[in-house]
Amino acid sequence: MAPLIHTLDLAGTFVFALSGGLAAARIRLDPFGFAVVAIVTGLGGGTLRNLLLDLHPVTWMADPSYLLVCLAAAGITFAWARLLESRLLWLRIADALGLGLFAVAGTQVALAAGTHGGIAIMMGVTTAIVGGMIRDILCNEVPLVLQKEIYALAALLGAALYVGLDALGAATWLAAGVAFIACTGLRLAAIRWNLSLPPYRA
Repeated sequence: MAPLIHTLDLAGTFVFALSGGLAAARIRLDPFGFAVVAIVTGLGGGTLRNLLLDLHPVTWMADPSYLLVCLAAAGITFAWARLLESRLLWLRIADALGLGLFAVAGTQVALAAGTHGGIAIMMGVTTAIVGGMIRDILCNEVPLVLQKEIYALAALLGAALYVGLDALGAATWLAAGVAFIACTGLRLAAIRWNLSLPPYRA
């Protein structure tokens, strides 16, 4: 994994694990519960991506730093989540940041594995949304991806932009930056202004 993408992947793992810790705080779990939710949130999407792409060993099994950042996020949220006035808002902000980071990292990992651009986009979206889905199910919440506000579409935008810019020969840092800003920006805008696709009407 390229150094920049490895850094983004670790950052995404940490931020998503923070969102898992914040979710655990909302339902008042014990320290072990914080650790479990943080770990599955931070590592769930990347693990499924690697299994689908047949990449072994799974990233966090080859690099213990992934587990360490998840445990650090669990410890931070257990110690200080009570100081936040709106844990749900902060959870959604952390989730939006993780969405952008993982959409980029997941897409690049798939491209580096030699997959077609379309498959790389799917892997980027998978990496971005699966951890949050597991988190919400464990915490007995409706997964954010199934709620009205734009969510998976933001990950799709980021992944597609990365693939497109990479195909045009853009530098990795430029493609990653544009894709991250687009994905995270769209998700934050959806949170702020309640943006959503038109629902089905009978």
